[in-house]
Amino acid sequence: MTISASASGAAQGMTVVARTQGQMVRRRFFRHRAALIGMFAFGFVILLAFSSIGFGPIPGWWDKTYLTTGSLVNQGRPTLSVVPEFLGGEGIHLGEHPFGQDNIGIDYFALTMRGAQQSIIVAFIVAIVATSVGTLAGAFAGYFRKKTESFIMRLTDVMITIPILIIAAIVGRTFGDSGIVILAICIGLVTWPMLGRLVRGEFLSLREKEFVEAARAVGTSASRIIFRHVLPNTVGVIIVSATLAVANAVLLESALSFLGVGVQPPDVSLGQLIDTYRSAMTTRPWLFWWPGVFIIAIALSINFIGDGLRDAFDPRQTRVRA
Repeated sequence: MTISASASGAAQGMTVVARTQGQMVRRRFFRHRAALIGMFAFGFVILLAFSSIGFGPIPGWWDKTYLTTGSLVNQGRPTLSVVPEFLGGEGIHLGEHPFGQDNIGIDYFALTMRGAQQSIIVAFIVAIVATSVGTLAGAFAGYFRKKTESFIMRLTDVMITIPILIIAAIVGRTFGDSGIVILAICIGLVTWPMLGRLVRGEFLSLREKEFVEAARAVGTSASRIIFRHVLPNTVGVIIVSATLAVANAVLLESALSFLGVGVQPPDVSLGQLIDTYRSAMTTRPWLFWWPGVFIIAIALSINFIGDGLRDAFDPRQTRVRA
């Protein structure tokens, strides 16, 4: 009686909170400090890049453009100062050219922001295309098996054996003059194999589950089973892979532009800026370092977000405190 009464009292005093899978994922993600830092950093870079010089018909708050030349101010050196006056500095101010100027007097802050815009656009388009193609290819291969799986997997094996940078360089050389959208789509079409293999593995394990067998037993079509029953259970793998694909696409685009087969003049990207001014690294290092800082910031922040999503979707992490 004593044990029963104690158990009853404990049960009455305990508040049981039932949470859905989505709530648990959000809770784990927002407890991941590195992911939150990465999310805020990446959001700041996007906001700075697209609001400063504007995008398309939308004007920005910065009064200079990446196409306007001018006379050199302070020999083209950066006018940005972040050292307070009481420490012997000039105070905290941007100045006329915070990132300095290039050889012909173009404001380097505007150039860097334009490069960040192009790199981010390319990265997102590549991630969307690669994720879409990889998800469909992996889903069909894992569900239908037999000849469909054999054809898709052999194609995947061939593409994986060839270094992705070589394939992307050929694509960049062929379509680099067609604009960044066409270039990004073509790169996305050759960077999907790894995600395709991951999704195939998930489908191979899920297609034999009881809920899939039950759906087949009642005559549900294959397309409905794939898109309504199996695919939602692989969303964790897809989201994490898509996030990391954005970071990889930023680095890939920068590498292609550095090699001269990415974004073509008169447009710019972060990798192209590094390639153009690599010879000035010893005499005017700010022309080399500013694009590099933004590449590192974008890649690291997205990788932190991907790590947070991976941990949030990990089914082994089921303990969530009330």
